[in-house]
Amino acid sequence: GQTIKKAPSTMAVGKNKRLSKGKKGQKKKIVDPFTKKDWYDVKAPSNFAVKNIGKTVVTRTQGTKIASDGLKGRVFEMAQADLNQDEASYRKFKLICEDVQGKNVLTNFHGMSMTTDHVRSLVKKMADLHRSSCRCQNNRWLSTPCILHWIYPQTSK
Repeated sequence: GQTIKKAPSTMAVGKNKRLSKGKKGQKKKIVDPFTKKDWYDVKAPSNFAVKNIGKTVVTRTQGTKIASDGLKGRVFEMAQADLNQDEASYRKFKLICEDVQGKNVLTNFHGMSMTTDHVRSLVKKMADLHRSSCRCQNNRWLSTPCILHWIYPQTSK
């Protein structure tokens, strides 16, 4: 048989730079993101029975990023049953953050809606959902949803 000769392996000069620099992909220290967060109490407007409605989290103030700016404009959605401690759980109120005082987030009314299961049950019970619109003095449109209940006279059989 024939013998195959291998050429001697030589490394190119100056190509093995990784040995002198240390590890290329050193692992970064894993930091829990919640160590950089603060918890704030969310307060409902005064016309609701419950004042403290929950807590929210925000990243701490760091440099030019202020924590209160991260909170302002947040919208919280709560059921009426949670806000007034009653049984009307089908109404959902939206509350928007307008001010931060210390560790308290002060909210204001932002909107109201109904749960989809309640609206669908009303439609089954001879009711219609209508939306009426009108133009205000400041040239903006005001749109109001209305639920109309149809009452039919009883027919004798």
